[in-house]
Amino acid sequence: METTNVTKITVESNINAPVEKVWAIWSSPEHITKWCTATEEWHTPRAENDLRVGGKFSTRMEAKDGSFGFDFGGVYDDVKTNELIEYTMGDGRKVIVHFTSNGNETKIVETFDAESQNSVEMQQAGWQAILDNFKKYTEAN
Repeated sequence: METTNVTKITVESNINAPVEKVWAIWSSPEHITKWCTATEEWHTPRAENDLRVGGKFSTRMEAKDGSFGFDFGGVYDDVKTNELIEYTMGDGRKVIVHFTSNGNETKIVETFDAESQNSVEMQQAGWQAILDNFKKYTEAN
């Protein structure tokens, strides 16, 4: 059996909001559609989320000009409310998201398996941009 070394990429952010609010906005489809984009040229017209072990999620991301779009989804492997989300994406890659509460601030650390089509730098920048958008949206609402 062949073993491959998968590159892990980590992005993180400190959100000025209590963990309960951060968790709710992270996991609620009506919020996901408002923050889950990397740039102003993209939008998220649809999100579904069944946040429990074995539950599935699906997020539709599209360029606003209609030139490109894709579905991002997977299955939850572990969920600890206000602390941890682990999931496997549709292509088999793993993601771990840690939420650490510190009063009215919450640190999110997201680690994911890199894919092979885009550079590690590009993937890290894209996921960090989405996380930065999440921070901006959460702190404004």
